[in-house]
Parts: sequence; structure tokens; C-alpha cells
Amino acid sequence: MSKSSKKESNNFEDKLINLNNLSKKELVQRAKTFSKQYWVGDGENFKLNDYETKASFNLGEEGKPLVNQTLQMGVEALAAMQDVLYAQDKWSLLLIFQAMDAAGKDGAIKHVMSGVNPQGCQVSSFKAPSSEELDHDFLWRCQKHLPERGRIGIFNRSYYEEVLVVRVHEQILKGQKLPEKLVTEDIWEERFQDIRNFEKYLSRNGTIVLKFFLNVSKNEQKERFIERVDDPDKNWKFSAADAKERGYWDDYMFAYEELIKNTSTKKSPWYVIPADNKSYARIAIASAIIHALDEMELEYPKVDDAKRAELKAIKQTLLDEKD
Repeated sequence: MSKSSKKESNNFEDKLINLNNLSKKELVQRAKTFSKQYWVGDGENFKLNDYETKASFNLGEEGKPLVNQTLQMGVEALAAMQDVLYAQDKWSLLLIFQAMDAAGKDGAIKHVMSGVNPQGCQVSSFKAPSSEELDHDFLWRCQKHLPERGRIGIFNRSYYEEVLVVRVHEQILKGQKLPEKLVTEDIWEERFQDIRNFEKYLSRNGTIVLKFFLNVSKNEQKERFIERVDDPDKNWKFSAADAKERGYWDDYMFAYEELIKNTSTKKSPWYVIPADNKSYARIAIASAIIHALDEMELEYPKVDDAKRAELKAIKQTLLDEKD
């Protein structure tokens, strides 16, 4: 490890020790400050090149326990907040994950949400649309999986595929059964407008939408593809189609930049997460979710005097029971 890397490691270790001594309120504030650097908000002037794919530190193997401990603290804080979200039963949270192949979406969902009560969380994955789905508007299949109040919904890919893979491979439009006169040069802007309006509608009805683009570099994707080929236990994750899509890298980066620029808003923001370091990416994602939950001002439902009297009576009855 170089001197600069060692210095970064020491600074991170100092920060971790400080985190262990923080109150819940202080920990949440740190998470909000940390995630803010990846928050796009209003995407009008967004440029993908302004966002790094690598983490801002390099701890190496010896630093993994520190990173894992930091992530675990975030997972525990998230689990506690999700419990209140479920009990309050007013807000819901929709998390959308988009990325190039091998960017780490599945692992991020698995690790970040590992402490969340399964009753309060639902994951939906969206692949190529079925014939039934193609007989509806492009938002229909995702609308069916929106989270109920009090729950966290996770979309592994989403309606954003309609301005990503469909834009990169415009021949797919021909199979979507749209009237020809509706397939114009304005179709992408029209879909951006539909998405903005849809997410505004969700926000106005108590569903907060957070969107994560896991920003992996082309070189890192190459290394992960090779790892999947070399490791028999990971062969199932890889297909020739993945390698073929890599050939459209520049087209996809343009499509991502356009969709983030046109659909990131302060109420339904995109987070562009550096994804070359999986552990760092997971910490950043957990921090952003904690931030969003904190903004909801969650609290357990208050019990009125009549209910407290009822509970007191029930307790007394239980205490008076004879064994």
C-alpha cells in the first residue's frame, strides 16, 4: 500500500471509530452528508463524465473489515427505520436500480437490504416484456408492482429500460405494437415526460422514488466478465448477449446521460454511484436510503388514552392468570 493509500486508510479508520460513538441522529446526518455527493437532484445540467466510477479511497484487503463494519452499521440503521415505516403505514419507498451488466445491482440489493424485515420489502425484476405486457402501455407492468404504504419496493431494472435498451436498439420499437404515427423523433422526450409525470404522481400520493445508477467503468466490467467465465460457480451469470451489449457501450452511456438529465428531480432524484468498488457502492446506497427515510419524519403510531387503558387491563388479566 502506498503512503497516500495508507493515509486514506488511517483517515477512514478514524472516521469509523467516530461513527461507533455517534448517536442515531448523528449517524443519520453523516449518512445524509455522505450520500449528497452522488445526488443529482435537478438533472438539467447533468453530465455523466462529472461522476467517477471509482471510490474516493483505496483500503485494499486489510481495509475490508472496516468497510464491512461501516456497511453493517448502515444496514442496522436502515432496518430500524424501515420498522417504523412499516408501523406508521403512511409512506412507501420505491428504489430503482439501473446499470450495465455486472455493475453489482443484485449484490447491492442483497447486502443493503439484508437487515430489512421481508414483510416490509418486495423485490421485482424486469426482463424483456411478455406478449401480455406488450399489449399495454410501457408503464403498466411496473405499476402492478408498486409498494404498498409502509413498505419498500425495489425494482431491479424498470420502466427506464424503455429509454435505454429500446433507445439503443430502436428496432425493438417495432415489436411494441404502437401505432406508426406515434413513433416519431420526439418519442424519447415524450417518454421522459411520461416518466416525470408518473413519478410526480407517485410522490404526491406518498411514494418516494429513489433511482440508482451504478456507474461501473468499461474496464471493470471486462474484469468481472472474465471472472464469471473463469469461475464455474459464476458461469450461469454470463451469456453471449452480455458480451454483445458491451459493444454498444457508448450508446448506452449516451442513453443514461440523457435519461438522468431528463428525469432527475429534487423529489425523485437519481444517485450516480461509483460502482467499481462494490463495498463502497453499497455504503453509498444505504446512506441515500437512510437519508430518504429520515426526510419522512417517521414515528411509531401514537396510542390514545383509551387504548392505553385497554392495554393496561389486558396486562392485568394476564398477570392474574393462574398457572
